[in-house]
Amino acid sequence: MFEDIDLNAIQEENARELVKRLLNTIEQLSAEVRDLRVEIQRLRDENNHLKGEQGKPNIKGNKTGQAPQRDHSSEQERHKGRRRHKSSKKTDVHIDREEVLKVDLARLPADAEYKGCESVVVQDLQLRPNNVRFYKEKYYSASRHKTYLAELPPGYEGQFGPGIKSLIVTLYFGVGTSEPKIQEFLKNMGVQISKGEVSNLLIKEQDGFHAESAAVYEAGLRSSPWQQTDHTETRVDGQNQHCQVVCNPVYSSYHTRPGKDRLTVLDVLRQGRKRIFRLNEEAFGYLEKVPLSKAAQRILPKWQSEKVWDEAAFVKRLDAALPNLNIQQRTAILGAAAVAAVNDN
Repeated sequence: MFEDIDLNAIQEENARELVKRLLNTIEQLSAEVRDLRVEIQRLRDENNHLKGEQGKPNIKGNKTGQAPQRDHSSEQERHKGRRRHKSSKKTDVHIDREEVLKVDLARLPADAEYKGCESVVVQDLQLRPNNVRFYKEKYYSASRHKTYLAELPPGYEGQFGPGIKSLIVTLYFGVGTSEPKIQEFLKNMGVQISKGEVSNLLIKEQDGFHAESAAVYEAGLRSSPWQQTDHTETRVDGQNQHCQVVCNPVYSSYHTRPGKDRLTVLDVLRQGRKRIFRLNEEAFGYLEKVPLSKAAQRILPKWQSEKVWDEAAFVKRLDAALPNLNIQQRTAILGAAAVAAVNDN
């Protein structure tokens, strides 16, 4: 980088040593900048991957000084050194219907003998409209002044049946199809549906999915004595929030919250249960390195006990006794007391 600079041309020794140090510093900083650029690009690629996008392609430079290769086939390169193992296509195929195909007897010679059937499995799909007009019986009771109407089958609430509802969810979350493309596909199949209705079927009235997700998360929490947690920033309605990831080898669960503080993480791990606090010896252990005010150092040790407080009572007592706590100290005390009580309830 500095090959053209001749340090020996500098006569003054101190100046020459100073220039030498500056050049070494510049070289070191340049190397760090190159490394940081690589790391930033890696993080960008990872962020794009989490959003379902592709990162920057890793295109290697041309090699010089080598004889040109005769074969540039990526297909041959991909299969080089691999042995193909063909698996049976019929192994796990569910058979929906069977059909016997008859031979035209008119084209058979007189000595042709029947030898049974040869089985051939052909996979296929049927995508076609299945619109239903329901006639709901209606009764009226004059004595009670009340009308009784037959109920729709489960899944047929609203304008669309369970087939369309499940297909939209599968296309969006399972295949990664955009909402406009889902609407376009359904319209091509003869379904009258708007973009807004596609969006509503994805985000509204999903209590059943939420209940199932909560049950899976609860089972995951009980499946292991430990959990791994991490978070990544995400955007919700134009605002920065944090996606809390909780997992172990058998499951992963994602929870988006506005913050990433200790209380928020505990709320996620406790799956929405009410916050509880305990200011015992364990809690004070978490506060050892926290620079508390003199008033807090004098008052808090008097509260040490194994008593468990609900959030309203503990916050009221803390604010009444120490009204001048700054936000950092207050957050640290609440977090320590919450962690100390995490094994209860």
